[in-house]
Order: sequence, then C-alpha cells, then structure tokens
Amino acid sequence: MADSVITKASAQIAAAQTGVPVIKSFFDGPTFTVTYVVHDPETRHAAIIDSVWDFDPASGRTSFASADAVIAYVQEKSLTVDWLLETHAHADHLSAAPYLQQKLGGKIAIGEHIVKVQQVFGKLFNAGSDFERDGSDFDQLWKDGDQFKIGNLDVTVLHVPGHTPACIAYVVGDAVFVGDTMFMPDYGTARADFPGGDARTLYQSARRILSLLPETRLFMCHDYLPAGRTEYVWETTVEAERKANVHIHDGIKEDEFVAMREARDATLDMPRLILPSVQVNMRAGHLPPADDNGMTYLKIPVNAV
Repeated sequence: MADSVITKASAQIAAAQTGVPVIKSFFDGPTFTVTYVVHDPETRHAAIIDSVWDFDPASGRTSFASADAVIAYVQEKSLTVDWLLETHAHADHLSAAPYLQQKLGGKIAIGEHIVKVQQVFGKLFNAGSDFERDGSDFDQLWKDGDQFKIGNLDVTVLHVPGHTPACIAYVVGDAVFVGDTMFMPDYGTARADFPGGDARTLYQSARRILSLLPETRLFMCHDYLPAGRTEYVWETTVEAERKANVHIHDGIKEDEFVAMREARDATLDMPRLILPSVQVNMRAGHLPPADDNGMTYLKIPVNAV
C-alpha cells in the first residue's frame, strides 16, 4: 500500500525550489546535540528545533549559554519565532523550550505519542497525580501527516517511531529534521532499547525517510566522531544515506538490521543525562513542581526494574 504521507512530503520537497528554508545550526559539544533555527527568508518567521538547556549533573545547576546563543541569532536576524519544535523527549539533554518561549514567543510542539512516554516515565519517577499524562504540558501535539507553516514554508510531520514511540521528523521545504532516527552515514542509526523503542519499528521508520527524493537534505539531531573522522558534521542527503549508512544502506534487510541493532544496544551504557533529561522533557522542558521547602528536585530511581 502506498504511503500517502510520504507521497505528499515528496511532492512538497519537489516543489520547494522557491521555498527553501534558511537553516542555522548550533552544536552543543557536551551533549553532541544540534539545535536548528529554521526560517522563511520571505517572511522571516522561524522555528527552533531541539533546543538545549545546559545542566551540570554534579552540581545540579542549570544555565542558558546554549539557548542565549540561539536568542542572539534570532534577534540579530530580526526573526519572529512561531514554533519551538521537539523531535522527541530527549534522553541526553534538557530542552530549553520554555526559556526560549519566555524570551521569544512561539508554541512548544511534539508528536502526539508523547503521552505514551509520559505514562511510562510518570510511573517510573512517581510523578504523582499533579502530572497530567495527556500531553497538555505542550501547546501542540502533532500526528502523522499533519501539515503547518513556518511563514510561507510548508511543513509536514512524519511519525518515525523506533528510537522512542513518540519520535517525529519535520519536513520543512526541501529539508528533513530527522531527530534521532538516524545519524550521519558513517555512524548509522539510533539505539532502540529505551522503553517503547523497537528495532524493527526503527528500521521501518528509517526506510520511510529514505524513500523520500534522493536530493532531500537530512539534518541530524546529533553527531559523534566515529573512527577516521575529525570534524563534527550533521547534514547529509537521502541519496548519501541510502548508499553508505553503515547500518541501513540499500540492501540491508529488516531481520539483518534488527539482529545488528539489538546486539549493539545490549553493549551500550545509558546516556549520562537520561534521568534528569526525561523528567524535564516529558514536561515540555519544565522542572517538576517545587517541594514544600521551595526547592525543586529531580529523582534518581535506585535499582529500577
């Protein structure tokens, strides 16, 4: 059966010669995360994708150097921020979306399946009845195939689960912001062993993205340095991924990928910031409510099953 959402996204990409977004990237070294400011050059309306709130786990201190760099760029270019977009509830960095919203405006948005993540981790962290598990912390929940605008730029939402159940990608003009579904060709694909993750689903999601037009530009949420590379990079194309992605290039069968991904995931440590990140990101970047002493706390489950 034809994938009508991908067909529409491909048509959008093919028609994007006159609607190409301006993309500015900000790489955060401590978390290997790339934040993007995407704007329409005609209207100067913009979206910020996958922002970073600096957090020192040793001291419990937060800071805003990463977000302030984004703010400075937005103000320098006289942009109007309409959207603060998340590709998923990240496990390796805290989202700065509420801080950016306070400074710049815009609506915070994520995929509708964030409710599954909230249900799982709300229970794990014993978040209590005050934590609504219905996605209402976010201003907008997207479903697969939703379309919206950044200025005059067309945007299509793709649901691409596997890394997490809530992962989405944003097709903006001729560019796709893929989140953690895949990485640069020499680094492969995301892990699929988090709660709700699934290697077979990840394969299907990645192949869905790779069915877009070969010239489609792909922008990664992270980059790491595999052996033999000395510089961080985060932009590639569908054609390059199909030819050379070390995990999922053309010719790799689903069962072969699943066996590789599950074996690899079994050797991986948990991300350094997973416990603080998920508690904050499932709340759209907000900290948990303060205790009766006025202090805010992040929990560390001990020996959780």
